[in-house]
Amino acid sequence: MLAGGAGQRLGGVDKPGLVVGGRTLLDRSVAAAAEAGAARIVVVGRRRDTGLPISWTREDPPGSGPLAALAAGLAALAAEPDAGPDAGPDVVVVLAADLPRVSSTLVGRLLAGLGDETDAVAVVDPQGWVQPLVAAYRTEPLRAALEAVGDPRDRPVRSLLARLRVATIADADGAADIDTPDDLARWQARPGEDVPGARRRGRDMDSWVTALCERLGVPVDDVDVGAILEVARDAAHGVERPAAPVTAFVAGYAAATKGGGAAAVAAALDAAGELARDWTDGPDAATPTLQ
Repeated sequence: MLAGGAGQRLGGVDKPGLVVGGRTLLDRSVAAAAEAGAARIVVVGRRRDTGLPISWTREDPPGSGPLAALAAGLAALAAEPDAGPDAGPDVVVVLAADLPRVSSTLVGRLLAGLGDETDAVAVVDPQGWVQPLVAAYRTEPLRAALEAVGDPRDRPVRSLLARLRVATIADADGAADIDTPDDLARWQARPGEDVPGARRRGRDMDSWVTALCERLGVPVDDVDVGAILEVARDAAHGVERPAAPVTAFVAGYAAATKGGGAAAVAAALDAAGELARDWTDGPDAATPTLQ
C-alpha cells in the first residue's frame, strides 16, 4: 500500500484517512489485499490506526514521491530475517491508499492476469490511462525496472511501464481515486457501500440522515455530513478512535447552546476540527474556542 501524498487538491487533508462507506481509504486497500490472501502487507507512509496486522516503512526521504515509496515497499518485503538482498515474494500487488472501491475481487483479477508473457497487470481507467499504482507485478522484473530507472526520488512512477510487459484490465470503479473535494463528496454520497457486518436494508447514508433528522426534529439542510465525518476523522487520528463520536456529539451540543442552525454547526465543527488537528502537540497547544 502506498499511503503518502500531500492531498493538496483536497486542501492538504490526509487522504488515506478519508472515510467512505464507513471505512477509511487506507483500511479499504489493506482489507482488499488481506481478503485476497496476501502473505504480507507493507504500508509505505506515516503510521496510522488500522484494523489489520501490517508492516510500515517510509520512502527516503519522506515525501519523495510514489516511485520512491514503491521502491521502499519492495525493499521492506525483502527484509525478512536472514534473507538475502533478492529475497521476497514472487509477485507483489501495489495499491494506492486513495481508492474508494478497491476490493479483493479486483486484486484477484490483477493476479489472474499475470502470465508467462506478462510482467505486470494494471487497471486502465475510462480515459485509457494505465494506473501503475493499481497493479500486480512479478517481483524480479519490477526490481530490474526500478534499478534501470535509477534514483527513484521525485521520478514519475509511469517511468516503470516502458521497461515492463504490461497487460491491462478495465475497471472504472477500481481505477477511481479521490483527488478533489468534488470526488470525495461524490463517493461519500454513493449508496450501497460494502461495509462488512452493516445492516444496509437497501438504505444509503442520505436516507438515514433524512430519517434521523425527521425523527429528531432537525432541519436536514443544517446537517453537513462531509464536515461531520471530517471532524470525526480528525479526532480519531489526533486523539484516539473513540474520540470521534464524542467529538461529533459535543460539537452538535455546542451548536445547540449557541442557538442552532447551519452557521452554529459549522462554527462548532471548525473549532473542534482545529483542536483535533492540533492535539498531537498536547492540550497546552493553542486551543480554538467557539465564540
